[in-house]
Amino acid sequence: MYDVIIIGGGPAGLTAALYNARARLKVLVLEKTKLGGQIVSTHEIANFPGSVKGAAAETSGPELIARMTEQAEKFGAQIKVGQAVEQLELTGTVKKVTCQDGTTYESYAIICANGAHPRAIGCPGERELAGKGVSYCATCDGAFFEDLEVFVIGGGNSAVEEAMFITSFARKVTLIQNLSDLTADAIAIEQARANDKIEYIFNSVVEKIEGAGMVEAMTIRNTETGITTRFEATEEDGLFGIFVFIGNVPNTKIYEGLIPLDTAGYMLTDDTLQTQVAGVFAAGDLRPKVLRQVITAAGDGATAAFSAQNYVKRIKQQGGVLT
Repeated sequence: MYDVIIIGGGPAGLTAALYNARARLKVLVLEKTKLGGQIVSTHEIANFPGSVKGAAAETSGPELIARMTEQAEKFGAQIKVGQAVEQLELTGTVKKVTCQDGTTYESYAIICANGAHPRAIGCPGERELAGKGVSYCATCDGAFFEDLEVFVIGGGNSAVEEAMFITSFARKVTLIQNLSDLTADAIAIEQARANDKIEYIFNSVVEKIEGAGMVEAMTIRNTETGITTRFEATEEDGLFGIFVFIGNVPNTKIYEGLIPLDTAGYMLTDDTLQTQVAGVFAAGDLRPKVLRQVITAAGDGATAAFSAQNYVKRIKQQGGVLT
């Protein structure tokens, strides 16, 4: 029996674990795959306060997560990796969380911090060639395209920052944006514009990806003119890379029918980050929000933890009975 169970071990979940553990609550973090979520695939974190160690030494995603994990465990949070949640019972005072291995954990409060996963283009050939030239992680796969050509789909912060990272390996990177300009922040755009390896194609979307075993061709369509353009790998290269950074999809499928979600699948909360189910809170990228960054995830984690702490305190004062 725990006071709080946190589902998800990214920045939101680990921050919530730290805050609840420091409040002397019995805390359990359940993470399905690996701690950190999407941030572990980020090569540098330059906009998280205190993360820059020097003029040319930004903290990497894995480094930041390692420190967050160590800090949460230092104050007593229990963290279990490889525990995929399969079933939830959220009504009543005591909540039950059952994992795929059959283990059931109980708690008074639940903090949902499952995060999100990269949004796919949805075009023909994408799924078949995922991992074969189509990638959603520059840190993971950028080095495979040494001296090759790479296309980055998207125009926000993730797309622009990862495009700059890929220029460390690729001989040329082309950003394809469906809008008329980039939507990243000003500094990221300035840095990208100063990089002579990066070129741009605007008002365009990917229609098809082709290849026999690896990405060899891609067709894009101009959304204003309707004209399509086909790019083919040179005979010498034989392939090129496509990196997709066009947003995220919330990992909320397991909550369908249990917790109200919006039309896009994001979990609805009030200002205290409580959902419409008593004792269930949400934090991080699975919530509807205007900015999805490490700092906003951490802020959510702190708020959800504080609200869960007060909820648990109230339950215990009532003798373990929800009123």
